[in-house]
Amino acid sequence: MERKSSVWRSQRLKQLFVGLAACATYVLAAKLSLRLATVHPSASPFWPPTGIAMVTLLLLGLRYWPAIFVGAFVVNLTTAGSVLTSLGIGAGNCLEAVTATYLVSRFANGKDVFDRTWDILRFALYGGILSTAIAATFGVTSLALGAFAPWHQYGIIWRTWWLGDAAGALVFAPFLLLWSANPSLKWSKRQFAEAAALLASTLLISGIVFGPVLHSEVRNDPWTFLCTPFLIWAAFRFGPREASATICLVCAIAVVGTIHGYGPFARQSPNDSLLLLQSFLSIQALMTLVFAAEVSERRRQEEQAKLLAVRDPLTGLANYRLLVEKVDEEIKRYGRTGKPFAVLLLDLDGLKKINDEYGHLVGSLAICRVAEVLHLSCRETDTAARYGGDEFALVLAESTAESATVVAQRVAQRLSQDAEEPRLSVSIGVAEFPSDGASLEHLLSAADHSLYRDKRRVRKSSPPSSVEK
Repeated sequence: MERKSSVWRSQRLKQLFVGLAACATYVLAAKLSLRLATVHPSASPFWPPTGIAMVTLLLLGLRYWPAIFVGAFVVNLTTAGSVLTSLGIGAGNCLEAVTATYLVSRFANGKDVFDRTWDILRFALYGGILSTAIAATFGVTSLALGAFAPWHQYGIIWRTWWLGDAAGALVFAPFLLLWSANPSLKWSKRQFAEAAALLASTLLISGIVFGPVLHSEVRNDPWTFLCTPFLIWAAFRFGPREASATICLVCAIAVVGTIHGYGPFARQSPNDSLLLLQSFLSIQALMTLVFAAEVSERRRQEEQAKLLAVRDPLTGLANYRLLVEKVDEEIKRYGRTGKPFAVLLLDLDGLKKINDEYGHLVGSLAICRVAEVLHLSCRETDTAARYGGDEFALVLAESTAESATVVAQRVAQRLSQDAEEPRLSVSIGVAEFPSDGASLEHLLSAADHSLYRDKRRVRKSSPPSSVEK
């Protein structure tokens, strides 16, 4: 009992520290974002804390809503307003995150929201449009009722609040969610080189569009389209995760440049400049993520099609096509190294009887049991295949007939020791390249003849399957 209590306290303490970390992150991001506020100290046109709050609740669960509420309350209490207005703003920001998390989890695939196009569009609706309106309404109404904001500016403050939260959700939530789910970089050297080229190119073109170098040339022209090819590059060549990082990089450079009066979105009013910029970036982020999801889905379908083309759908073993390819590879390897290889052909005994007595479902499970034994009995360099209804093959790289016979005996022994009903046995034939056949057809034919000699001998004797070379 005492041990359970200690474990419970440890879990509670861990949750408390995680909540405090989330709260501190929210407060820090909010304080930095409020430096951009111009129409009102509490309304920033650039609000990443919305994305932070949504991702926190999506990853950790809705039980962490107090961390968001406390963070929003502290930020606004130390910025502008009273305790009551800060409570109202905190409630609105917390309800925004809770609403978005619930809707995304319920209708948009939760943590995997950025895997499919329709889920991304639902996230844009729930997290970028509907839920952010809650925070804007609660926040501006609280300030107006507390006499900390004039009612005649309600519209401009509400619009700034809403667009800032929407941009925070659409630009930063994908980045945080995708990278927290898969932070490791499993790239090849070529991919690292391409990523470096993408990074350098994005920095260069973003600096040109939103920097002082060519400000007089790009100020009144729509040069922002120059950033689009690099977002497409990231989406097409890498995926949603890397595309989200590229979006955030462009966003950071664009915000800094626009604040200093550079780029095509620079206006006399800093607030209008940032609102135009965030609207542009939000749409770019949404379209880029949709494109990246479509490309990734297409690649998954192609990989699945390739897998189905060479794999047996029931057992996951190689099919006849891949078996032939592997045998051809081993023949070519023999030409280079001079080392022989062996092929085992296996036939599941009595499959028709199993289907008749137990049903076809049990028969399919019996086939899978044999496939599992083959997986356990071969090395990574070997290839196990199913090339018929009850027929299997095992290509043993750099093996002689004697070593292949040992493997065959191991397979037969493991099946005989399997206590699951119905009991299974196999007939096995062995052939070695090149002594039993110098071509694919001759090798498989030799193994097939060996298998049927073994099957005939089993029928004449009561002991379990033996193996013949």
